[in-house]
Amino acid sequence: MSEQQNEASEPAPPRAIKSPPVLFEKTQKVVRELEATLGEPLITYWNSTNGSICTNDIVGLYGILQSTGKIERLSLFIKSGGGFGEASLRMVHMLRQFVEKLTVLVPLECESAATMLALGADKILMGPLAQLSAVDTSLTHDLSPIDRDNNRVKVSQDELARVVRLWRAQATGGDANPYEALFPHVHPLVIGAVDRASALSTRLCVDILSYHMKDRKKAEEISNILNSDYPSHSYPITLKEAQRIGLNVEPLGQTLNHLLLELNEIYSEMGQHASTDFDEGSSHDASILNILEGSGVQIFFQVDKDWHYRVAERRWVALNDNSSWRKAELVDGKLSISALHIR
Repeated sequence: MSEQQNEASEPAPPRAIKSPPVLFEKTQKVVRELEATLGEPLITYWNSTNGSICTNDIVGLYGILQSTGKIERLSLFIKSGGGFGEASLRMVHMLRQFVEKLTVLVPLECESAATMLALGADKILMGPLAQLSAVDTSLTHDLSPIDRDNNRVKVSQDELARVVRLWRAQATGGDANPYEALFPHVHPLVIGAVDRASALSTRLCVDILSYHMKDRKKAEEISNILNSDYPSHSYPITLKEAQRIGLNVEPLGQTLNHLLLELNEIYSEMGQHASTDFDEGSSHDASILNILEGSGVQIFFQVDKDWHYRVAERRWVALNDNSSWRKAELVDGKLSISALHIR
């Protein structure tokens, strides 16, 4: 066998796994500038496009609030596409144990469950690029329909209500009950669960607003608007619309908006997609999804797992999952990153 043939038969060297940077010193510099401009402490809450508001965030937030202690005023920077509304309620409750007056800073998207989180503030400051959104709930149930990739799809109350409404509007005397046609495609338990989730969403908004709004009737009115008045879940609620529905919203100053966009740019570099493809059916993900930060400390959730595509099942499955929360801080002038155990 020739030397060339020997070289060709040797296995390829293992591919280096991509890992995003932790830019703690850069973010801390901007956080200090923001606090100086605001004249009060700042906490940041940032999700990447693949991150979301989840229950574990509450413990991370608690860790940061412990370092500030009970204070009169606090600003909270939120950039998120949403997540679990129950987690938003618990985060608001946590914040209110430590803070007398809360201001939320919104330079970019603050949607769905993130809008719920913003409702817990006494005042919301929105920049030119900012948007809140409707909070009507959709859910993925164990009995939800399956899409072409063999994944369960989300079902929303608004979608179901529109189907039934259109059916009845166009029905003739001999037409069957619309639910008889729906049930073969959407399980009855899914329809019940979606209706329950919609009621939950309305209740969550009222409870969150009650932390600073004493007029319950007004809180219910705002909640009903956010849950049922918009034709799309992602309908952009800008500053003007937020003021119209009764929220205490003001424009975000130019200096603050510039600094927050600068901070978002650094977080975006940390939260870049960090996937290493080994072949067409396997890869490793090391992306940073959620970042919480205060003065002197940064807590973030980093994925650390392999993905494998099971052809027979037509779906991706996770293997060797070592994903965890991590804490970044300066120790003796050097960056230290340690595991933060949250269960």
